[in-house]
This record gives sequence, C-alpha cells and structure tokens, in this order.
Amino acid sequence: MSVEDIRPLAWQGDAMTGALRMLDQRRIPTAEEWLTFHTVADVARSIRDMAVRGAPAIGLAAAYGMVLAAQEAAKLPDARAREVLDRSRQALAATRPTAVNLFWALERCQAQVEQDASPEAMLACARALHEADVAGNRRMAESGAAHLEDGMGVLTHCNAGPLATGGVGTALGVIIRAHQQGKRLHVYVDETRPRLQGARLTAWELSRAGVPHTLICDNMAAPLMARGKIQFAITGADRIAANGDTANKIGTYSVAVNAAHHGVTFTVAAPLSTLDASLKDGAAIPIEERDAAEVTQWGDGLTCPPGTRVYNPAFDVTPHTLIRALFTDAGEVSPVNAEGIARLLSKAKAKGTGT
Repeated sequence: MSVEDIRPLAWQGDAMTGALRMLDQRRIPTAEEWLTFHTVADVARSIRDMAVRGAPAIGLAAAYGMVLAAQEAAKLPDARAREVLDRSRQALAATRPTAVNLFWALERCQAQVEQDASPEAMLACARALHEADVAGNRRMAESGAAHLEDGMGVLTHCNAGPLATGGVGTALGVIIRAHQQGKRLHVYVDETRPRLQGARLTAWELSRAGVPHTLICDNMAAPLMARGKIQFAITGADRIAANGDTANKIGTYSVAVNAAHHGVTFTVAAPLSTLDASLKDGAAIPIEERDAAEVTQWGDGLTCPPGTRVYNPAFDVTPHTLIRALFTDAGEVSPVNAEGIARLLSKAKAKGTGT
C-alpha cells in the first residue's frame, strides 16, 4: 500500500444496503485490518475507542454513520424515523468532545436531514464531504510545502497524515508534498505518548511515502533543536479558537514552547472545519480526558504501582502567539491572531467555502 492508497475509511456498496469499511488504526503497524460497520452504534464505538482518529477522519466517519442511520430510518414511519436520526446524531456527537470536525460534519448531515433524509441523499452528502476533504488536503499541502526548504529537519507530533483525514493529510500532507517536489527533508517523529500515534502511524505513513525519518521519544525534541537538527515544526489540530489558540494532541504545547525558545518555526495545518469561531480563545475549548489505563498499562503489564492516580488529557492548547503560520484549505494565516482568522473566514464565506 503506497501513501496515495491510504484511505482510512470508505463506503462499500449502495446507499440502501451498503456499509462503512474502516482501517483499524489500533492494529497498525503490526497489522492492516479492515472493519465493516452496519450500525451507528458500531461507528460510534469505533470513534470512541480510536479505531478511527484524527479530527477530519472522525468527522467523515460520523457522516457515513448517518448514512447507516438513514438506512434504519427508511424502514420506519416518519415520526419514528426522525427519532432514529436524532438519536443517532446524538450518539455520534457524544463520542469525543474536542475535535470540532465531528460536530461540523454532523451539522451538515442535519441540514441534509431537513431537506432529504433518504439513504441516497445522506450518502451523497457524506461523499461530498469526503471529496471536499481530499481536495482541501491538496490545497493545504501546496500552501505549506512552499515554506519548507531543501535540507530542513522537520519535527512532527502525533499523526496528521492520510490516516487522520480523507486525503493526503494536513501536517503530514505538507511534508509529503514538499518531498514530492524534490526537497530533501529529514523528519523527526515524536512517538506521542501515551498512545504512540507518532511511532505507530506517522512513521508507518512516512515509510510508504519514502520520506527519510527518525523516531524520537517526546522528550528528545528540545536537545535536537538545540543542536540545530530541527528548523521547522508542524502539527495538525483538533479545534482552533477564533483568536488562533489551537487544541492538538497532548504534548503539542511543549513542542511550541521549545520551538519558540530555540528559534524554530512552529506551524499548524488544518482545514476550515477545524476553526471554531464561536469560541473566543483556547480557554473555552473542551479537553477530553481518557482512561487512566492508557498511561498505567503497557501491553499486559503495568508501568506504575497499582492504584497510582493518573491525569490523562488527550489534548492541550497552544497559544496563538507561539504559532508562526496556519495553513488551511482556504489559504494561509500569518501572523496567527483573531484578525487573521476573521479575514480568512470572511474570504472563504465570500467564495462559498466557509464553515
């Protein structure tokens, strides 16, 4: 499987009887196993348990989940059908609180429900969102790749490649595009504790893209910056407030602080669907806390004494003042601040591509 072939989810079959197929990201890199889902409950569980992850991919999974809801609703009288669709939307919305793309996709599905809730119409809606993400990834990649120079060392954190989106990825899409342009890059991949998305997923994608890379523990980035090995850092995002404060995988804030101290350019790549203009700043972004077992267990063994108290937030918030540039599917924001975000959204709305 080449990087161009990596698609973490796809609809199989027709609208009335088809199902959602999903690459189980919990099994990578040791196995490439596809799951097939026929119910909304199964899709919701896959999002919650991180069989699919990455903000854009979560949104797309939810959209396809609503097609399954429409299949069930189509067999029922109108009143009960609407109840099924509402309950399904609520179940999907309750899976993960931080990634705003989830709610963005469900809002668009709800708008489709109001017009035509048939399985055919819902599948067309989900596919349109998927195709838009693929095209948006390409635009984002071109925009960000222009800032990467031949010979650079580039740091990533978590996973923001094809597995996290519908296309080539956000942050990793930028890197892959620069590599395709012939720029000689070396990528330093943070392993990203506690779920190791960098080690398991980003390194897997970079291997398929043929991009030279080195896996490092999260606490090794600052010494590499001090030695001049890293000149550029880029991450994805799960929610961006109106002023540019950005929520991303826990540890991103540390990367940004270290980058600022060492004069390393820190940037973010994310689609418009990740912008949440309803939130003034990052203090209002809801932060998901996950099970302590992600920290206390390693395989079948414990990493600490039984009963140890654990704090396990899935995300942290990086202040906009530490972000040099934001690359989106509708253009670039630099400097990153409320005025720049507002201009971008206004421009996108005028072109009919706004959130």
